[in-house]
Amino acid sequence: MPGSLVDIGDTKLYVDRRGDGLPVIVLHGGPGLDHHMFGDALDPLSESCRLLLVDQRAQGRSERSDPATWTLAQMAADVSALARALELERYAVLGHSFGAMVALQHAVSFSGQPAATIVSSGVASERQLLSHVHAELERFEPLDLRETVRRSWEREQSAQTPEEVLELLRDQLPFHFADPRDPRIDDMREGLAAGVYSPDVLRHFAAHGYGGIDVEAELPAVRHPVLVLAGRRDRTCSVEAAETIAGGIPGAELVVFERSAHMAFAEEQPAYVRSVAAFLGHHGLIFAEDAGSSVNRP
Repeated sequence: MPGSLVDIGDTKLYVDRRGDGLPVIVLHGGPGLDHHMFGDALDPLSESCRLLLVDQRAQGRSERSDPATWTLAQMAADVSALARALELERYAVLGHSFGAMVALQHAVSFSGQPAATIVSSGVASERQLLSHVHAELERFEPLDLRETVRRSWEREQSAQTPEEVLELLRDQLPFHFADPRDPRIDDMREGLAAGVYSPDVLRHFAAHGYGGIDVEAELPAVRHPVLVLAGRRDRTCSVEAAETIAGGIPGAELVVFERSAHMAFAEEQPAYVRSVAAFLGHHGLIFAEDAGSSVNRP
């Protein structure tokens, strides 16, 4: 099914639909990016799930909206609004990086509404995010790439065009891979060229602590299944942050990808897909035979 705009009340969100089965609302990273971040990495899940790749509020091909609504709380509410608009009786949510913070905020604020939540490379507090990034950047090598990444983050609060956002993202990718010279970085850079980028949203969140998430104290209130995914070598969202989330939510599961940094869905794509399918299959949300061999843990 082709992508389309879905009216959620005060705005419209662009949704790219792939596959059939359990609806999985997929939230991209960023802020200021769009659903092309995942490229084709999640496509194997479309054999057992209906992937709903969303351009979040005011981003990508979604409608512009009042900047006063650009908050994690509102974007979390958008997830439930989208589910209602699409008349989804049962659905899961998968969020990565910035999208993981939205997914986690949604799990806390709307506990029990999704059938499951998958938090991929996320944090439960702004403190865990910024302190880890600063420490990792100080020791990141090679030095030439360290300075490129440092300058790109400094420029986030002044980016004016979609082309500038794409350039910043491309400059930061080596920091997000376990191997800064990983040849798959060039593949991802090429795939991201199809995206639609939102400098105004990036500037807004870069100036406000990337949403200022702070839900550690509320994690015990989450009453539906949660899977937390983390890369052992993630320089942005640490394994310790993932452990905080998994340890705070009753019954939450944690999978750590030992050879990945922030982009496990690309760095260890088969294992990433298997972990998501296994989790959904374990909770009876997809049939084991639909997931095939993916129901086995990596």
